[in-house]
Amino acid sequence: MSEGVLAGIRVLDFGRFIAGPFCGALLADHGADVIRIDKIGGSEDRFVLPLAQSGEGGLFMQVNRGKRSLALEATTPEGREIVRRLIAHADIVIANMPAATLKSMGLDYASVSALNPRAILVTTNAFGHTGPDVHKVGFDGIGQAMSGSAYMSGDPDAPRRASVAYVDFGTAISAAFGAMLALMARERTGRGQEVSGSLLATALTFSNATLIEQAISKPDRVPQGNLGYGSAPADLYKCADGRWLMVQVVGQPLWEKFCRMLDAEDWLTDPRFADDLGRGNQARVVSGRLQAWCTVRSRAQVLQAFEAARIPAGPVHSPQEALDDAHIRASGLLRELAFPGAPHPAPVADTPIRLSETPGAIRGRAPMAGEHAVQILGEIGYSAADVERLRSAGVV
Repeated sequence: MSEGVLAGIRVLDFGRFIAGPFCGALLADHGADVIRIDKIGGSEDRFVLPLAQSGEGGLFMQVNRGKRSLALEATTPEGREIVRRLIAHADIVIANMPAATLKSMGLDYASVSALNPRAILVTTNAFGHTGPDVHKVGFDGIGQAMSGSAYMSGDPDAPRRASVAYVDFGTAISAAFGAMLALMARERTGRGQEVSGSLLATALTFSNATLIEQAISKPDRVPQGNLGYGSAPADLYKCADGRWLMVQVVGQPLWEKFCRMLDAEDWLTDPRFADDLGRGNQARVVSGRLQAWCTVRSRAQVLQAFEAARIPAGPVHSPQEALDDAHIRASGLLRELAFPGAPHPAPVADTPIRLSETPGAIRGRAPMAGEHAVQILGEIGYSAADVERLRSAGVV
């Protein structure tokens, strides 16, 4: 494994749940030394849907891989001094917390910069830094709801949020991108800066095209389940064997292939289907015909026909089917990481971006709470005796 393009970069990760921690994980994948600051006994996000004997869950194992851990009571005077020393040696500080919490912990940019002018502070919160809701707290689903996404993803009488936390993960990826930009700027200026993002900003980015359409043409679209709007077919279809698949056709060349495959050449001259927008407006008609075609064929037969026609289609997998998928298994996209007290290795998704010359990779499992206290504190001037004293006092 290569050293990584971020070797020598030290990151303090005060993040919780996803947006902050996954930003740190991406930096760790590329060689940064990322130190997770835990609460004594472990922070609350460690124990979501527990899998290991000590309580760690799958989400924690994913978004904290490759890090070291220092468990710290940061509200004590000695704990605050440790935080100050750590910041003085850091290149990047990550904290997804409300502004008031940042200030109370001495993690606001003014405090961080006073200790280390070269430090880059990466902050994310729910609602950004301006507007009447800036002091509110929120999670991924709130961003989905407020951006119009949950409304458009559901049925007319039942909005539906996505079960995967795409707003959180999108915010983390944007934050990591911002951290890289700030590092590049520091090469020119010698100074750090604050990088800030929010769940709402990410959610609005992902749903923006729908909002632009509404602002300009006022279609007042209503949700229609899995059906697409801007093209057709774009839906989920049940096959003769009871298994489901996804089909998505966008653009005239794919539409022509689709019509020929379904023996629907008459649609090629039908004005209702003249372009993607028209086909999207007739989505129920298009999906109805394709559903009838799928109903008398197995999923394997349908997928084979779409592949022969070079039309995008894929199986709807359960989580176990995703783990068993031949392509997913052969791709190496999931790394098996053993974790203490877990009955089986965790299949953790490898770093999502590949670089040909300086590739990143997962560099180790997520840490146990406080696992690296002696090592980390030793690097900022504390002796082994100091660490024992701090442990006895409940500071670390």
